[in-house]
Amino acid sequence: MSDLRKINIDGTEYEVDGSMTILQACESAAGTQIPRFCYHERLSIAGNCRMCLVEVVGGPPKPAASCAMQIKDLRPGKNGEPPEVKTNSPMVKKAREGVMEFLLINHPLDCPICDQGGECDLQDQAMAFGVDFSRYREPKRAVSNMDLGPLVGTHMTRCISCTRCVRFITEVAGMPELGQTGRGEDAEITAYLGQTLESEMQGNIIDLCPVGALTSKPYAFTARPWELSKTETIDVMDALGSSIRVDAKGREVMRIMPRNHDGTNEEWISDKTRFVWDGLKRQRLDRPYVRENGRLRAATWPEALGKASDALKGAKKPVGLVGDLASVEATFALKQLIESLGGTTECRTDGAKLPAGNRSAYVGTCAVEDIDDADMVMIIGANPRTEAPVLNARIRKAWARGADIGLIGEPVDLTYDYHHAGTGRDALAEMVKKGVSKETRENKRLVVLVGQGALTGDDGAAVLAAAQAFADGADAKFFVLHTAASRVGALDVGAVTEGGLPAAMDGVDVVYNLGADEIDVEPGAFVIYQGSHGDRGAHRADVILPGAAYTEEQGVFVNTEGRPQMALRAGFAPGEAKENWAILRALSAECGKQLPFDSIGQLRAKLVEAVPHMEALDRVPDNGWTVEPEGKMGSGDFGTPIRDFYLTNPIARASELMAELSANAKARSEAKIAAE
Repeated sequence: MSDLRKINIDGTEYEVDGSMTILQACESAAGTQIPRFCYHERLSIAGNCRMCLVEVVGGPPKPAASCAMQIKDLRPGKNGEPPEVKTNSPMVKKAREGVMEFLLINHPLDCPICDQGGECDLQDQAMAFGVDFSRYREPKRAVSNMDLGPLVGTHMTRCISCTRCVRFITEVAGMPELGQTGRGEDAEITAYLGQTLESEMQGNIIDLCPVGALTSKPYAFTARPWELSKTETIDVMDALGSSIRVDAKGREVMRIMPRNHDGTNEEWISDKTRFVWDGLKRQRLDRPYVRENGRLRAATWPEALGKASDALKGAKKPVGLVGDLASVEATFALKQLIESLGGTTECRTDGAKLPAGNRSAYVGTCAVEDIDDADMVMIIGANPRTEAPVLNARIRKAWARGADIGLIGEPVDLTYDYHHAGTGRDALAEMVKKGVSKETRENKRLVVLVGQGALTGDDGAAVLAAAQAFADGADAKFFVLHTAASRVGALDVGAVTEGGLPAAMDGVDVVYNLGADEIDVEPGAFVIYQGSHGDRGAHRADVILPGAAYTEEQGVFVNTEGRPQMALRAGFAPGEAKENWAILRALSAECGKQLPFDSIGQLRAKLVEAVPHMEALDRVPDNGWTVEPEGKMGSGDFGTPIRDFYLTNPIARASELMAELSANAKARSEAKIAAE
């Protein structure tokens, strides 16, 4: 129940929640801009930059920090009138000018060479709230820079000690690797024991830093913000579907930044999402290839399409494999083409036993936002920290709020405390047998989260049924954590074969590989590979058809909670590479099985006709609730689907930076041997 209070802001009376701070009330109710450096909506309140000063009438005879004072703590006027706050009085103006003058005392004149230039909070607020002179004549202090690793560059003389980076790395990322030492002029932000950062979300401190003390090392000195064309799109490095902005200069992607989306990633992204862009320009397939005498040679499009169509038309059992980065449109087109030739398609290339006909079993009934309010989260066969770091941060937020976390699976560091209930199927069976108490079921909000590590064994269907049975008995919401951005969309369009991958590949003579680089195709089959990078799939291919990457074409992706999202094109594919749906449309004509669309719009119309919820972009459909029939679980521990967070797909494996991060992580994980 909200505690509504009246407050007078700049002469106008408003009614706001008493738990709001003055800063929040001024911005949400009155629409008044309050400058700040240390305050951030998603971090704890520090109150140490003093830029947000306002005048509280009848309060102390000095300005107050609006970010740290709640409305309910303000005293009413002499005659009981609402408390009054002034945000633009002479006292406030003078106070803010004084604070800005102090902040700029030691700040170097780096603006012409600073990567923050053009999007710097300090620049903007110095213009709006500062003065055009300084009374400071003494020498400026200098601070030595620290090495935080290959991602975050440091220029610590610029630092104004807002501590945003410290609070993020401790509270959100859960890896307290930064802190502040010293007092007064000797205060500085530093890494503990001079170590580099290990967090998979460390790049977010670049966005949080308001002054350019922390910058992006890979992006440094390459472009200015006004030179870049900005495209709002969706990330495909994991299945969360984080909202991102791709900044390109000409044809080249220069950086990737997060967009705010409370339903998925809030305003954070993982380091793989942020820094994988250098993989978009390495190892690219930019022309068709055909294999002759055991070797691939460059070919023309008519020649490559002709050879692919000859193989498909002569196939007894063609199979289409859907890779982890394929859009729904490309998957839908592939399914229609292969089925018209008498074959089948399969998207569960990791062997997960996911039932295509039951959306509540392969997606669940829980939205990402529901995790924030959960009182208990039971994780089964998953490591969210490597499978979806931003989702793991949301689970940590629930834990910090008081939620109990349980884990059945490999014991790992999730950045928060949890009860380890066991490592495999025996623990799950015991948990299902025990269930939860009536009091817990009625008074607690439970979420059961199942990962692909629990579903990829031979008894994956039985494990899924057991997890659903537990969620059903506990009246819990059910969440399936996928590892591939394309998987849910491919299941939605029915790109599955009865019996899964083994049945699909049994006796196959022609394989159409749509970017499936995580599996090895057995010798003997003729392989047509369509993808963007020269990875494992291309090495095995007999015909290579170069396709666009996720930043180079429009496409729908359905995230792990079942939310259809639109990825937009930020640039064009290199060389002769084409959009994926267009390649399949052209090939279908060569095969004599022309697909019934000539544009992406017509393709989407057919897609929506077949799968209506694809039209509801950025909305989570209601999946109902159907419990899978119970099967017999085997024994043994649950596996881990992702062993190396940084090298999970062809784009990441083409990135030099991801390779460096992977090598650093491996070196850190090796056991330290004490000196004799």
